[in-house]
Amino acid sequence: MTEWTIEANHTGMRVDVALSALAEISRSEAQRHLTNGAALVNGRLARPSRKLESGDSISLDVPDTRVTDLIPENIPLDIVFEDADILVVNKPRGMVVHPAAGAETGTLVHAVLGHADNLSGIGGEMRPGIVHRLDKDTSGLLVVAKNDQAHQNLQAQIQAHTARRTYEALVWGEPDWEEAMVDAPLGRHPNDRKKMAVLTGPDQTSREAVTHLSVLERLGPFTRLCARLETGRTHQIRVHCLYAG
Repeated sequence: MTEWTIEANHTGMRVDVALSALAEISRSEAQRHLTNGAALVNGRLARPSRKLESGDSISLDVPDTRVTDLIPENIPLDIVFEDADILVVNKPRGMVVHPAAGAETGTLVHAVLGHADNLSGIGGEMRPGIVHRLDKDTSGLLVVAKNDQAHQNLQAQIQAHTARRTYEALVWGEPDWEEAMVDAPLGRHPNDRKKMAVLTGPDQTSREAVTHLSVLERLGPFTRLCARLETGRTHQIRVHCLYAG
């Protein structure tokens, strides 16, 4: 665990901005640590946007990364597009994107390494070339960066919302609208840390999340929706659809 005491030069800063500078990590990584509870302010959970005061303490407790040599695997890939900079893969349902606890082999990263070994290193050893991800049970197009310049440019497009991400979803229920915009912040469920939920309380840690929904087809008890994301939070579409009824 590392701990810092806030002095005059960081007073008034957002927590995520200060943590990024103090820990020498990206702002998105700082926000992830705050959301997951690995980073605390005065020993308590805090919103990334919270303004710091002189004397506040920030602690960061991140377990050491286990060094693992990724071994390329000969797994068939459905490649939609490829050039010298990027690889666009149609990820099947059931495939994990990058190695994690319980999924240390057979991931998309292993498959991509079996196809091309000159991937961007920005994502770290366990996520080479990975700019964005899809949940295990979600199928769809995923862009992999083959060099650092492509990785940085793709990340910038996602952060600036110039890269559009559109999904289709089959949901239970018949909405009483044809189009809807759900603007509701998401965070870890207060009673189940494996789930996400809409959190609006002043003391709850959440991040902005915006989803645009439109009805494509009504199928009796089901509805086929188009979902366009302005943000890419974990389980965003599922939680926002539930929130929208």
